[in-house]
Amino acid sequence: MSKVVRVAVTGAAGRVSSSLIVRLASGEVFGPETKVVLQLLEVPASVNPAALKNLEGAMYELQDCGFSTLKDVVITDDPNVAFNGCNYALLVGAAPRGPGEQRSDLIRKNGAIFVGQGQAIAKNAASDVRILVVGNPCNTNCLIAYSNGRDVPADRWHAMTRLDHNRAVSALAIKAGVTNDAVTCVTIWGNHSNTQYPDFTNAKIGGRPATEVITDRAWLENTFVPNTQERGKFIIDTTKVSSSFSAANGAIDHVKSLVTGTPAGDWTSAAIVSKGEYGVPAGLVFGYPCTTSGDGNWNVVEGLKLDAFGEAKFKKTLDELLKEQEVVKDLLPS
Repeated sequence: MSKVVRVAVTGAAGRVSSSLIVRLASGEVFGPETKVVLQLLEVPASVNPAALKNLEGAMYELQDCGFSTLKDVVITDDPNVAFNGCNYALLVGAAPRGPGEQRSDLIRKNGAIFVGQGQAIAKNAASDVRILVVGNPCNTNCLIAYSNGRDVPADRWHAMTRLDHNRAVSALAIKAGVTNDAVTCVTIWGNHSNTQYPDFTNAKIGGRPATEVITDRAWLENTFVPNTQERGKFIIDTTKVSSSFSAANGAIDHVKSLVTGTPAGDWTSAAIVSKGEYGVPAGLVFGYPCTTSGDGNWNVVEGLKLDAFGEAKFKKTLDELLKEQEVVKDLLPS
């Protein structure tokens, strides 16, 4: 008998989810022998009259794909229905930043959403659920959701840095004149924001230290790092819309790694609830170098060293996350 996996996706009628749900349904992530039930959540019609109608259209299109791996599609505006029995919850939906709003305003605006979703996941999800927060600011949204859904173990809650990781891999590959698969051991430390630290000092290209292959240290510090940090803004400035299929691909890659594992001798990046690794306060959602055996659990790579440049960048992104935690402290049950 085929295994059945239930996947909840929020903000399911949005641009990121439109790319995401097709690949989840296709068999790419969980394999050809696993049946997928998609449980798709959107805001009520009273909030956005078009959202559920668009989601209905997406359901019809998924049906029309004829995927042998797609068992069912559920569309709803009720989080309790969307998260019922789910094995994976991909929290994509979040309120966008409005004109004149600061990052702290966005954090507060999204807080109530992730309080409710954290509670609904803890109440309704399957006992083996894994949660990936994609909606920004994803680290702190994940912190809020996790803090309000503590019946689910802390190591099940993740925020997405895989998009940043993939961006960093691509940039190093292009500079070195190699294919992406030649770049390994890249890390995105800290926050999914423009303070993140894309670590080139521990990265490898063709098995050699990246700094031996790319000897232009000024380019690494002054072009590679800020361009990776600001890539999302660059996409918006270029296209007038935020990243969609690359963001969806980052989420897919995150889940695929949990299902199939990371390659031997390599790692990827994921933001997880800290246990104190690398001096990060326990409980903070922080981006780390991570491996997995394919059992659904991340393991932090220990023992990496940062030079003075990296230590300064690490401290900056940690300080930002601590400030964000302070902004939402009233939303974090003790």
